[in-house]
Amino acid sequence: MMGFTRFKHLAGVVSLAAGLLQAGFAYAEDTVVVGYQQIVGPFVTAIADGRFDKAAKEAGYTIDWRQFSSGGDISTALASGNVPVGVLGSTGTAAAATRGVELELFWILDNIGKSEALVVRNGSGIEKPEDLKGKNVGVPFVSTSHFHLLVGLEQVWKVDPREVNILNMKPPQIIAAWQRGDIDAAYVWPPALTELTKTGKTIADSETIGAASVPTFDGLVADKKWAADNPKFMAAFTKVLAEAYADYNKNKASWTADSEQVKGIVKMIGGDGAGTVEALGLLSFPDAAEQASETWLGGGALKALSESAKFLVAQKQIDKALDDYAPFVNASYAKEASK
Repeated sequence: MMGFTRFKHLAGVVSLAAGLLQAGFAYAEDTVVVGYQQIVGPFVTAIADGRFDKAAKEAGYTIDWRQFSSGGDISTALASGNVPVGVLGSTGTAAAATRGVELELFWILDNIGKSEALVVRNGSGIEKPEDLKGKNVGVPFVSTSHFHLLVGLEQVWKVDPREVNILNMKPPQIIAAWQRGDIDAAYVWPPALTELTKTGKTIADSETIGAASVPTFDGLVADKKWAADNPKFMAAFTKVLAEAYADYNKNKASWTADSEQVKGIVKMIGGDGAGTVEALGLLSFPDAAEQASETWLGGGALKALSESAKFLVAQKQIDKALDDYAPFVNASYAKEASK
């Protein structure tokens, strides 16, 4: 989704890292630079209302929040040692780990779920995914949408992707092609998804495909050595995450367009209240216990990283996948926070 389309820019990330950031940009022992993206969720609300800052201060740290425009930029900063904690998507995490960035995934920010979907144009003659044979389908290549479209075709619907005319299009191009009648279907995310559903219908989404195969997600990763050297920060930070996610899952009905939580998200990443509420509703946010379970950090996330790496190899974004991504997933912080 938001992060993955940009991972084609990760080539040579380790060697280029130092030159891509401002000279002298570094963090002191008690100052932690945390990189985030324009992704909605309880995580951003806890930034806005100061809960992270308060917990970090009590643990002896100050957080320097930095908003990045892409997951690729955060990967670069992680590789250079300038940002010890940051937001990456599932495929971006797989790409960075494969390229040698010593990171660990320690929290699932969101299950992308219904926020990415396969929509068919009214009058296209497509009633089910198997009807895509011979049809034109727009999707941003090397994205989580592209990943799940291919997974859906091959593993879920048993359709040979070569029998479908899959076209590489950015979201604005998808909308234009849809309006001209040049494509019959598209796999994409809001706001393009919202526009397409006005004259089409959803026949599959990443929630159902993820349940039948592997999910796609956005996550928080940390520099592995830095995290091991700063356990007090990691524990305090993860505790706030656990509390914020529990609050949302218990009280999501109160997260309305004019609520303080949603206003906080808008303040941090832009947009508007109504759109933010809609975006929140399309995502799911696992609580601490689920984070640490086999569904996510205890197993599911590892499988997702492995499958994402295979996808990246097929798309020629990386040369070869690693044999094992287990060293890049750490469930211990979420497990402790769930107690």
